[in-house]
Amino acid sequence: MDVNGVGWVAAIIIGGLAGWLAEMFMKSNTGILMNIILGIVGAIVLNAILQALNIGAFGAGWIAYLITGFIGACLLIWVGRMVRR
Repeated sequence: MDVNGVGWVAAIIIGGLAGWLAEMFMKSNTGILMNIILGIVGAIVLNAILQALNIGAFGAGWIAYLITGFIGACLLIWVGRMVRR
């Protein structure tokens, strides 16, 4: 996996934290598994968006992965709410 210099185990832990922070920020009600998925997928999606816009990532390491995962998870929660309406 090695996204932003973060391995598998660290991506799961940091993704869970990023998803949890996004859950609290967006006031959604998801479980721990969904928080992990939102954090990891959010980081991957936001990295893809930034690359498509020719903007570099927020850096490398776990802090950059946490920031990217948080913003990406917030975007995914927002898109999910828009689709359900």
